[in-house]
Amino acid sequence: MKNGQKKLEMDKKEALKIVQERGDELANLPDKFKKDKEVVLEAVKTYGRALEYADDSLKKDKEIVLTAVKQSGYVLQQAKKQKELLMEKHLLIQ
Repeated sequence: MKNGQKKLEMDKKEALKIVQERGDELANLPDKFKKDKEVVLEAVKTYGRALEYADDSLKKDKEIVLTAVKQSGYVLQQAKKQKELLMEKHLLIQ
């Protein structure tokens, strides 16, 4: 069985085990796990920057974001930069 095919057939228990060991592996998991709050939360516990691989709907989840920031201050820096860019864009549109 090919590695990519194996990942498509993976269940949530396997996905959780993977991200608990290496949160950055969230990037390589099928999209259904990037939308799963429990999987994403486990990923950011071990690698805060895994937040960038999460589905957009979970990037706004308070628990997930706070956990990511606690694990990696870099996440907060990126969030601030993103907010500044959005504000600049908003000002340019007006």
